[in-house]
Amino acid sequence: MAALPALRKNKQFQLLWLGGAVSQFGSELTKLAMPLLVLALTSSPSWAGIVVGVRTAAYILTQMPAGVWVDRWDRRRTLVSAQLTQAIASAVLATAIVTGWAFIWVFLIAGLVDGVCAAFIDPSRATAIRGVVDTSQLRLAYTQEESRSHAARLIGPPLGGLLFGLGRTIPFVVDAITFFVATLLTFFAKVPRRPAGEQPPAASTEHDDAPKPSMRQELAEAVSWLWRQRGLRNLCGAVLALNFLGAAFMIPLIVLVRERGGSGLVTGIVLAGVGIGGLGGALLANRIGSLLPAGKLLLAILGIFGAALLAMALPFGAWWPLIPLMCISLTTPSINVVINVVISRLVPEQMLGRMESVLTVSQMGIAPLGPVIGGALAAVIGGANTVVVIGLVLLLVCAVAAMNRELRGFTGEEPELDGDQESSLARS
Repeated sequence: MAALPALRKNKQFQLLWLGGAVSQFGSELTKLAMPLLVLALTSSPSWAGIVVGVRTAAYILTQMPAGVWVDRWDRRRTLVSAQLTQAIASAVLATAIVTGWAFIWVFLIAGLVDGVCAAFIDPSRATAIRGVVDTSQLRLAYTQEESRSHAARLIGPPLGGLLFGLGRTIPFVVDAITFFVATLLTFFAKVPRRPAGEQPPAASTEHDDAPKPSMRQELAEAVSWLWRQRGLRNLCGAVLALNFLGAAFMIPLIVLVRERGGSGLVTGIVLAGVGIGGLGGALLANRIGSLLPAGKLLLAILGIFGAALLAMALPFGAWWPLIPLMCISLTTPSINVVINVVISRLVPEQMLGRMESVLTVSQMGIAPLGPVIGGALAAVIGGANTVVVIGLVLLLVCAVAAMNRELRGFTGEEPELDGDQESSLARS
Protein backbone atom coordinates (compact mmCIF):
# COMPACT_ATOMS: atom_id res chain seq x y z
CA MET A 1 0.00 0.00 0.00
CA ALA A 2 1.38 3.40 -1.00
CA ALA A 3 2.48 5.71 1.80
CA LEU A 4 0.20 8.64 2.55
CA PRO A 5 1.66 11.93 1.20
CA ALA A 6 2.77 14.46 3.80
CA LEU A 7 0.18 17.04 4.79
CA ARG A 8 2.34 19.84 3.43
CA LYS A 9 1.87 18.33 -0.06
CA ASN A 10 -1.93 18.35 0.23
CA LYS A 11 -2.63 21.34 -2.05
CA GLN A 12 -6.34 21.46 -1.27
CA PHE A 13 -5.76 21.70 2.47
CA GLN A 14 -2.87 24.16 2.13
CA LEU A 15 -4.93 26.51 -0.09
CA LEU A 16 -7.82 26.22 2.34
CA TRP A 17 -5.47 26.91 5.22
CA LEU A 18 -3.85 29.89 3.48
CA GLY A 19 -7.27 31.40 2.74
CA GLY A 20 -8.18 31.09 6.40
CA ALA A 21 -4.85 32.64 7.41
CA VAL A 22 -5.29 35.67 5.16
CA SER A 23 -8.89 36.15 6.27
CA GLN A 24 -8.07 35.90 9.96
CA PHE A 25 -5.13 38.26 9.60
CA GLY A 26 -7.50 40.94 8.29
CA SER A 27 -10.00 40.24 11.06
CA GLU A 28 -7.28 40.58 13.71
CA LEU A 29 -6.30 43.98 12.29
CA THR A 30 -9.77 45.30 13.07
CA LYS A 31 -10.22 43.36 16.31
CA LEU A 32 -8.39 46.19 18.06
CA ALA A 33 -9.11 48.97 15.56
CA MET A 34 -12.88 48.50 15.86
CA PRO A 35 -13.21 49.12 19.63
CA LEU A 36 -10.56 51.85 19.44
CA LEU A 37 -12.58 53.65 16.75
CA VAL A 38 -15.86 53.21 18.65
CA LEU A 39 -14.19 54.48 21.83
CA ALA A 40 -12.80 57.47 19.91
CA LEU A 41 -16.22 58.29 18.44
CA THR A 42 -18.36 57.71 21.55
CA SER A 43 -15.97 57.69 24.55
CA SER A 44 -18.09 54.76 25.76
CA PRO A 45 -16.70 51.30 26.68
CA SER A 46 -20.31 50.10 26.79
CA TRP A 47 -20.86 50.88 23.09
CA ALA A 48 -17.57 49.18 22.23
CA GLY A 49 -18.79 46.09 24.06
CA ILE A 50 -22.19 46.20 22.38
CA VAL A 51 -20.66 46.37 18.89
CA VAL A 52 -18.54 43.29 19.62
CA GLY A 53 -21.49 41.57 21.31
CA VAL A 54 -23.81 42.06 18.31
CA ARG A 55 -21.36 40.28 16.03
CA THR A 56 -21.04 37.38 18.48
CA ALA A 57 -24.81 37.18 18.99
CA ALA A 58 -25.43 37.00 15.23
CA TYR A 59 -22.82 34.25 15.01
CA ILE A 60 -24.42 32.18 17.78
CA LEU A 61 -28.04 32.65 16.70
CA THR A 62 -27.26 31.64 13.11
CA GLN A 63 -25.23 28.56 14.09
CA MET A 64 -28.05 26.02 14.29
CA PRO A 65 -29.73 26.66 10.91
CA ALA A 66 -26.32 27.22 9.30
CA GLY A 67 -25.13 23.79 10.39
CA VAL A 68 -28.19 22.09 8.90
CA TRP A 69 -27.88 24.00 5.63
CA VAL A 70 -24.17 23.24 5.32
CA ASP A 71 -25.02 19.53 5.53
CA ARG A 72 -27.78 19.95 2.92
CA TRP A 73 -26.18 22.34 0.45
CA ASP A 74 -23.20 22.31 -1.87
CA ARG A 75 -20.44 22.85 0.70
CA ARG A 76 -17.92 24.40 -1.68
CA ARG A 77 -20.44 26.97 -2.94
CA THR A 78 -21.63 27.73 0.60
CA LEU A 79 -18.10 28.41 1.84
CA VAL A 80 -17.11 30.61 -1.12
CA SER A 81 -20.42 32.53 -1.07
CA ALA A 82 -20.18 33.26 2.66
CA GLN A 83 -16.61 34.51 2.33
CA LEU A 84 -17.51 36.67 -0.67
CA THR A 85 -20.40 38.24 1.27
CA GLN A 86 -18.01 38.91 4.15
CA ALA A 87 -15.61 40.61 1.73
CA ILE A 88 -18.34 42.84 0.28
CA ALA A 89 -19.58 43.81 3.76
CA SER A 90 -16.05 44.71 4.83
CA ALA A 91 -15.60 46.86 1.72
CA VAL A 92 -18.88 48.68 2.49
CA LEU A 93 -17.75 49.30 6.10
CA ALA A 94 -14.38 50.62 4.93
CA THR A 95 -16.14 52.94 2.47
CA ALA A 96 -18.45 54.24 5.21
CA ILE A 97 -15.45 55.07 7.42
CA VAL A 98 -13.57 56.76 4.58
CA THR A 99 -16.60 58.90 3.63
CA GLY A 100 -17.43 59.91 7.20
CA TRP A 101 -20.48 57.67 7.63
CA ALA A 102 -18.97 55.84 10.62
CA PHE A 103 -22.10 55.87 12.76
CA ILE A 104 -22.86 53.30 15.46
CA TRP A 105 -25.63 51.69 13.41
CA VAL A 106 -23.13 51.09 10.58
CA PHE A 107 -20.85 49.17 12.94
CA LEU A 108 -23.81 47.21 14.31
CA ILE A 109 -24.99 46.15 10.84
CA ALA A 110 -21.45 45.26 9.79
CA GLY A 111 -21.04 43.12 12.89
CA LEU A 112 -24.38 41.45 12.22
CA VAL A 113 -23.45 40.51 8.64
CA ASP A 114 -19.98 39.36 9.62
CA GLY A 115 -21.38 37.16 12.39
CA VAL A 116 -23.93 35.50 10.09
CA CYS A 117 -21.27 34.80 7.45
CA ALA A 118 -18.90 33.37 10.05
CA ALA A 119 -21.66 31.03 11.24
CA PHE A 120 -21.70 29.46 7.77
CA ILE A 121 -17.93 29.58 7.27
CA ASP A 122 -16.91 27.67 10.40
CA PRO A 123 -18.95 24.46 9.84
CA SER A 124 -18.14 24.66 6.12
CA ARG A 125 -14.42 24.76 6.91
CA ALA A 126 -14.81 21.86 9.34
CA THR A 127 -16.48 19.70 6.69
CA ALA A 128 -13.94 20.86 4.09
CA ILE A 129 -11.00 19.80 6.27
CA ARG A 130 -12.65 16.44 6.92
CA GLY A 131 -13.14 16.07 3.16
CA VAL A 132 -9.54 16.79 2.08
CA VAL A 133 -7.48 15.43 5.02
CA ASP A 134 -7.00 11.77 5.87
CA THR A 135 -8.20 10.73 9.35
CA SER A 136 -4.66 9.84 10.42
CA GLN A 137 -3.53 13.43 9.71
CA LEU A 138 -6.40 15.26 11.41
CA ARG A 139 -4.46 16.09 14.59
CA LEU A 140 -1.62 17.56 12.51
CA ALA A 141 -4.11 19.49 10.36
CA TYR A 142 -5.85 21.00 13.38
CA THR A 143 -2.49 21.84 14.93
CA GLN A 144 -1.66 23.76 11.74
CA GLU A 145 -5.07 25.46 11.98
CA GLU A 146 -4.26 26.56 15.54
CA SER A 147 -0.85 27.84 14.41
CA ARG A 148 -2.57 29.91 11.70
CA SER A 149 -5.01 31.39 14.21
CA HIS A 150 -2.38 32.41 16.72
CA ALA A 151 0.09 33.69 14.14
CA ALA A 152 -2.66 36.05 12.96
CA ARG A 153 -3.31 37.07 16.56
CA LEU A 154 0.37 37.74 17.03
CA ILE A 155 0.79 39.98 13.98
CA GLY A 156 -2.70 41.47 13.63
CA PRO A 157 -3.34 43.50 16.82
CA PRO A 158 -0.05 45.44 16.99
CA LEU A 159 -0.14 46.09 13.26
CA GLY A 160 -3.79 47.09 13.55
CA GLY A 161 -2.91 49.51 16.35
CA LEU A 162 -0.04 50.93 14.29
CA LEU A 163 -2.18 51.33 11.17
CA PHE A 164 -4.96 52.90 13.25
CA GLY A 165 -2.45 55.44 14.52
CA LEU A 166 -1.45 56.26 10.94
CA GLY A 167 -5.06 56.60 9.81
CA ARG A 168 -8.34 55.38 11.24
CA THR A 169 -9.53 53.95 7.93
CA ILE A 170 -6.41 51.98 6.99
CA PRO A 171 -7.05 48.78 9.04
CA PHE A 172 -10.57 48.47 7.62
CA VAL A 173 -9.44 48.91 4.01
CA VAL A 174 -6.77 46.23 4.47
CA ASP A 175 -9.38 43.97 6.11
CA ALA A 176 -11.63 44.21 3.04
CA ILE A 177 -8.75 43.34 0.72
CA THR A 178 -7.79 40.27 2.76
CA PHE A 179 -11.36 38.93 2.60
CA PHE A 180 -11.35 39.12 -1.21
CA VAL A 181 -7.96 37.33 -1.38
CA ALA A 182 -9.21 34.64 1.02
CA THR A 183 -12.28 34.07 -1.17
CA LEU A 184 -10.09 33.46 -4.23
CA LEU A 185 -7.83 31.03 -2.38
CA THR A 186 -10.82 29.08 -1.08
CA PHE A 187 -12.31 28.94 -4.58
CA PHE A 188 -9.12 27.42 -6.02
CA ALA A 189 -8.92 24.89 -3.16
CA LYS A 190 -11.90 23.07 -4.76
CA VAL A 191 -13.02 21.31 -1.60
CA PRO A 192 -15.56 18.45 -2.02
CA ARG A 193 -19.12 19.56 -2.58
CA ARG A 194 -20.58 16.61 -0.65
CA PRO A 195 -19.28 13.94 1.80
CA ALA A 196 -17.31 11.13 0.19
CA GLY A 197 -19.59 8.53 -1.40
CA GLU A 198 -22.72 10.67 -1.10
CA GLN A 199 -24.59 11.59 -4.26
CA PRO A 200 -25.75 15.18 -4.77
CA PRO A 201 -29.51 15.66 -4.31
CA ALA A 202 -30.10 16.02 -8.07
CA ALA A 203 -28.46 12.66 -8.77
CA SER A 204 -30.64 10.70 -6.36
CA THR A 205 -33.87 9.27 -7.82
CA GLU A 206 -34.63 6.15 -5.78
CA HIS A 207 -36.11 7.93 -2.78
CA ASP A 208 -37.30 11.18 -4.31
CA ASP A 209 -40.83 10.65 -2.96
CA ALA A 210 -39.67 9.82 0.57
CA PRO A 211 -40.30 12.59 3.12
CA LYS A 212 -37.15 14.46 4.05
CA PRO A 213 -36.39 15.19 7.70
CA SER A 214 -37.15 18.71 8.87
CA MET A 215 -34.53 21.09 10.19
CA ARG A 216 -35.81 20.45 13.72
CA GLN A 217 -35.40 16.69 13.28
CA GLU A 218 -31.90 17.03 11.90
CA LEU A 219 -30.86 19.31 14.75
CA ALA A 220 -32.50 16.96 17.25
CA GLU A 221 -30.37 14.12 15.89
CA ALA A 222 -27.18 16.11 16.53
CA VAL A 223 -28.31 17.28 19.98
CA SER A 224 -29.26 13.70 20.90
CA TRP A 225 -25.82 12.47 19.86
CA LEU A 226 -24.11 15.10 22.03
CA TRP A 227 -26.39 14.39 25.00
CA ARG A 228 -25.36 10.72 24.98
CA GLN A 229 -21.69 11.72 25.28
CA ARG A 230 -21.83 12.50 28.99
CA GLY A 231 -18.23 13.55 29.49
CA LEU A 232 -18.27 15.67 26.34
CA ARG A 233 -21.45 17.49 27.31
CA ASN A 234 -19.98 18.33 30.73
CA LEU A 235 -16.84 19.52 28.98
CA CYS A 236 -18.99 21.76 26.77
CA GLY A 237 -20.59 23.29 29.87
CA ALA A 238 -17.20 24.21 31.30
CA VAL A 239 -16.04 25.57 27.93
CA LEU A 240 -19.24 27.66 27.80
CA ALA A 241 -18.24 29.41 31.02
CA LEU A 242 -14.66 29.77 29.79
CA ASN A 243 -15.74 31.38 26.50
CA PHE A 244 -18.19 33.73 28.22
CA LEU A 245 -15.62 34.99 30.71
CA GLY A 246 -12.90 35.04 28.04
CA ALA A 247 -15.10 37.29 25.90
CA ALA A 248 -15.89 39.50 28.89
CA PHE A 249 -12.32 40.48 29.79
CA MET A 250 -11.09 41.85 26.43
CA ILE A 251 -12.83 45.26 26.56
CA PRO A 252 -11.81 45.78 30.23
CA LEU A 253 -8.24 44.85 29.25
CA ILE A 254 -8.21 47.55 26.56
CA VAL A 255 -9.63 50.02 29.09
CA LEU A 256 -7.01 48.96 31.65
CA VAL A 257 -4.15 49.67 29.24
CA ARG A 258 -5.67 53.05 28.36
CA GLU A 259 -6.09 53.87 32.08
CA ARG A 260 -2.36 53.36 32.47
CA GLY A 261 -1.56 55.69 29.59
CA GLY A 262 -1.04 53.10 26.88
CA SER A 263 -1.39 54.26 23.25
CA GLY A 264 -3.11 52.36 20.46
CA LEU A 265 0.23 50.79 19.51
CA VAL A 266 0.91 49.73 23.11
CA THR A 267 -2.58 48.24 23.34
CA GLY A 268 -1.98 46.32 20.12
CA ILE A 269 1.32 44.95 21.40
CA VAL A 270 -0.36 43.86 24.65
CA LEU A 271 -3.08 42.06 22.69
CA ALA A 272 -0.37 40.43 20.60
CA GLY A 273 0.30 38.39 23.72
CA VAL A 274 -2.59 36.22 22.57
CA GLY A 275 -0.70 35.44 19.38
CA ILE A 276 2.73 35.05 21.01
CA GLY A 277 1.57 32.55 23.60
CA GLY A 278 -0.95 30.96 21.26
CA LEU A 279 1.60 30.31 18.53
CA GLY A 280 3.87 28.59 21.02
CA GLY A 281 0.88 26.72 22.42
CA ALA A 282 -0.14 25.56 18.95
CA LEU A 283 3.35 24.17 18.32
CA LEU A 284 3.17 22.33 21.65
CA ALA A 285 -0.51 21.32 21.36
CA ASN A 286 0.20 17.68 20.53
CA ARG A 287 2.61 17.30 23.44
CA ILE A 288 0.43 19.17 25.94
CA GLY A 289 -2.64 17.23 24.82
CA SER A 290 -0.84 13.95 25.45
CA LEU A 291 0.16 14.91 29.01
CA LEU A 292 -3.39 15.21 30.35
CA PRO A 293 -6.75 13.79 29.26
CA ALA A 294 -9.24 16.32 27.89
CA GLY A 295 -11.20 16.84 31.12
CA LYS A 296 -8.20 17.43 33.37
CA LEU A 297 -6.57 19.56 30.70
CA LEU A 298 -9.58 21.89 30.68
CA LEU A 299 -9.52 22.17 34.48
CA ALA A 300 -5.86 23.18 34.34
CA ILE A 301 -6.65 25.80 31.69
CA LEU A 302 -9.48 27.27 33.80
CA GLY A 303 -7.16 27.61 36.80
CA ILE A 304 -4.33 29.18 34.78
CA PHE A 305 -6.76 31.58 33.08
CA GLY A 306 -8.23 32.81 36.37
CA ALA A 307 -4.85 33.27 38.06
CA ALA A 308 -3.45 35.12 35.02
CA LEU A 309 -6.36 37.59 35.03
CA LEU A 310 -5.68 38.40 38.68
CA ALA A 311 -2.02 38.96 37.78
CA MET A 312 -3.01 41.40 35.00
CA ALA A 313 -4.32 43.85 37.60
CA LEU A 314 -0.92 44.16 39.32
CA PRO A 315 0.26 47.81 39.01
CA PHE A 316 3.32 47.20 36.83
CA GLY A 317 2.49 49.59 33.99
CA ALA A 318 0.63 49.56 30.68
CA TRP A 319 2.84 46.82 29.18
CA TRP A 320 2.50 44.34 32.05
CA PRO A 321 -0.75 42.55 30.94
CA LEU A 322 1.21 41.19 27.95
CA ILE A 323 2.90 38.59 30.22
CA PRO A 324 -0.18 36.99 31.83
CA LEU A 325 -2.00 37.17 28.48
CA MET A 326 0.78 35.07 26.95
CA CYS A 327 0.39 32.52 29.75
CA ILE A 328 -3.34 32.25 29.04
CA SER A 329 -2.95 31.76 25.30
CA LEU A 330 -0.11 29.26 25.71
CA THR A 331 -2.55 26.70 27.13
CA THR A 332 -5.74 27.14 25.07
CA PRO A 333 -4.66 25.70 21.66
CA SER A 334 -4.22 22.21 23.14
CA ILE A 335 -7.86 21.90 24.25
CA ASN A 336 -9.04 23.25 20.87
CA VAL A 337 -7.03 20.59 19.01
CA VAL A 338 -8.21 17.83 21.33
CA ILE A 339 -11.90 18.74 20.92
CA ASN A 340 -11.63 19.15 17.13
CA VAL A 341 -9.96 15.76 16.71
CA VAL A 342 -12.53 14.02 18.94
CA ILE A 343 -15.43 15.49 16.96
CA SER A 344 -13.88 14.81 13.54
CA ARG A 345 -13.21 11.19 14.42
CA LEU A 346 -16.47 10.35 16.18
CA VAL A 347 -19.17 12.28 14.30
CA PRO A 348 -20.51 10.80 11.02
CA GLU A 349 -19.41 13.07 8.16
CA GLN A 350 -22.97 13.64 6.91
CA MET A 351 -23.80 15.10 10.35
CA LEU A 352 -20.58 17.07 10.83
CA GLY A 353 -21.95 20.48 9.85
CA ARG A 354 -24.86 20.20 12.30
CA MET A 355 -22.62 18.84 15.02
CA GLU A 356 -20.15 21.70 14.65
CA SER A 357 -23.02 24.16 15.03
CA VAL A 358 -24.54 22.38 18.04
CA LEU A 359 -21.14 22.28 19.73
CA THR A 360 -20.50 25.94 18.98
CA VAL A 361 -23.84 26.95 20.49
CA SER A 362 -23.32 24.69 23.51
CA GLN A 363 -19.87 26.19 24.09
CA MET A 364 -20.59 29.84 23.17
CA GLY A 365 -24.32 30.31 23.78
CA ILE A 366 -23.89 33.12 26.31
CA ALA A 367 -20.60 34.49 24.93
CA PRO A 368 -22.36 37.48 23.25
CA LEU A 369 -23.15 38.81 26.72
CA GLY A 370 -19.47 38.76 27.66
CA PRO A 371 -18.30 41.94 25.87
CA VAL A 372 -21.49 43.77 26.86
CA ILE A 373 -21.16 42.91 30.56
CA GLY A 374 -17.40 43.42 30.52
CA GLY A 375 -17.72 46.82 28.87
CA ALA A 376 -20.51 47.90 31.24
CA LEU A 377 -18.50 46.85 34.31
CA ALA A 378 -15.39 48.62 33.01
CA ALA A 379 -17.43 51.82 32.60
CA VAL A 380 -18.57 51.61 36.25
CA ILE A 381 -15.64 50.16 38.23
CA GLY A 382 -12.73 50.55 35.79
CA GLY A 383 -10.73 48.12 33.70
CA ALA A 384 -8.42 46.74 36.42
CA ASN A 385 -11.22 46.01 38.90
CA THR A 386 -13.31 44.33 36.19
CA VAL A 387 -10.41 42.05 35.22
CA VAL A 388 -10.03 41.03 38.90
CA VAL A 389 -13.74 40.20 39.20
CA ILE A 390 -13.67 38.06 36.06
CA GLY A 391 -10.53 36.25 37.27
CA LEU A 392 -12.19 35.37 40.60
CA VAL A 393 -15.27 34.04 38.82
CA LEU A 394 -13.06 31.85 36.60
CA LEU A 395 -11.36 30.34 39.64
CA LEU A 396 -14.78 29.62 41.13
CA VAL A 397 -15.86 27.88 37.89
CA CYS A 398 -12.67 25.81 38.02
CA ALA A 399 -13.40 24.70 41.59
CA VAL A 400 -17.00 23.72 40.74
CA ALA A 401 -15.98 21.88 37.56
CA ALA A 402 -13.28 19.96 39.44
CA MET A 403 -16.02 18.36 41.57
CA ASN A 404 -17.62 16.77 38.47
CA ARG A 405 -16.35 13.17 38.25
CA GLU A 406 -17.38 12.63 34.62
CA LEU A 407 -15.59 15.80 33.52
CA ARG A 408 -12.42 14.89 35.41
CA GLY A 409 -12.37 11.45 33.81
CA PHE A 410 -13.27 12.46 30.26
CA THR A 411 -10.61 11.41 27.72
CA GLY A 412 -12.49 11.68 24.41
CA GLU A 413 -10.99 8.43 23.22
CA GLU A 414 -14.26 6.74 22.31
CA PRO A 415 -18.03 7.44 22.28
CA GLU A 416 -19.66 7.21 25.67
CA LEU A 417 -22.97 5.44 26.19
CA ASP A 418 -25.75 6.47 28.54
CA GLY A 419 -27.35 4.06 30.97
CA ASP A 420 -30.16 2.94 28.63
CA GLN A 421 -27.69 2.11 25.85
CA GLU A 422 -25.42 0.22 28.25
CA SER A 423 -28.35 -1.89 29.48
CA SER A 424 -29.43 -2.55 25.92
CA LEU A 425 -25.95 -3.73 24.95
CA ALA A 426 -25.75 -5.94 28.02
CA ARG A 427 -29.03 -7.68 27.09
CA SER A 428 -28.05 -8.18 23.42
